[in-house]
Amino acid sequence: MSAAVQGPAPPGRVAAAPGAPAPAPWVPKTELGRRVAASEITTMSEALASGLPLREPGIVDKLLPNLHDEVLDVNMVQRMTDSGRRFKFAVTVVVGNGDGFVGLGRAKGREVGPTIRRAIDRAKLEVVEVLRGCGSWECGCGRPHTLPFLARGRSGSVVVAFKPAPQGVGLAVGDVAKPILRFAGITDAWGFTEGHTKTTVNYAQAAYRALVELAGVKVPAEDARRLKIVRGPVGVSILPPKEEGGARPVRGGRGRGRGRGPPGRGPGRGGPGGPRSSGGPRSSSGGARR
Repeated sequence: MSAAVQGPAPPGRVAAAPGAPAPAPWVPKTELGRRVAASEITTMSEALASGLPLREPGIVDKLLPNLHDEVLDVNMVQRMTDSGRRFKFAVTVVVGNGDGFVGLGRAKGREVGPTIRRAIDRAKLEVVEVLRGCGSWECGCGRPHTLPFLARGRSGSVVVAFKPAPQGVGLAVGDVAKPILRFAGITDAWGFTEGHTKTTVNYAQAAYRALVELAGVKVPAEDARRLKIVRGPVGVSILPPKEEGGARPVRGGRGRGRGRGPPGRGPGRGGPGGPRSSGGPRSSSGGARR
């Protein structure tokens, strides 16, 4: 096996295994899977609206072939046993097509590569259909570039609130919430957080639950037409084309020491804010002030 599968990957990216075997053909085992395989259900919106449980990743692979994924956090956890320490990796992954569908998954395992694939499969089973629109009073363009109204989610001590923003603002949210909103097809949003947001997992889950709450809102068809609110895809993805077999981007966790500057750059040694040198004369104005 490659090093990306055996142990922790280098920070930045995780490469796919070069000699990985081809995946086995998908055989549906549930009622929804059989309907999708028989082409009775041809879109993800119909699959979610059918009311049948989504329990097979192959359904999402067939209905959303251009699904992107990104690793939000790779954390090593350990527990002490009688025979010694046991290490595992906890991986959090977000998936989405950039056009109204997004999902979040988390898995644990002894190897990074299989754990990432397991987290991706779990994220596919949590795909939701997000509402989009132009809910900002400063914009009024009518395009589905932001949220139609306020969305709020919570996980642990972290509370996340997303508000509609005018076009051109971008994603004014934290680094963890940006890929979640971008994979959902949202390009402009204001973000407000409370709690211990350095916990990457809680932050990501709170942001995802805000979109889940937004997806659960029922908007009458007349109001949706008047306010130009769109549920699900519009046919245009904001994400670039997916590269098959390429390296998978990894954001990594917010571990200790992140954000600290390099050693020796602090005040006190000839830099700004350091002690004044005693070698030169001290200047004075020489005149009385009135």
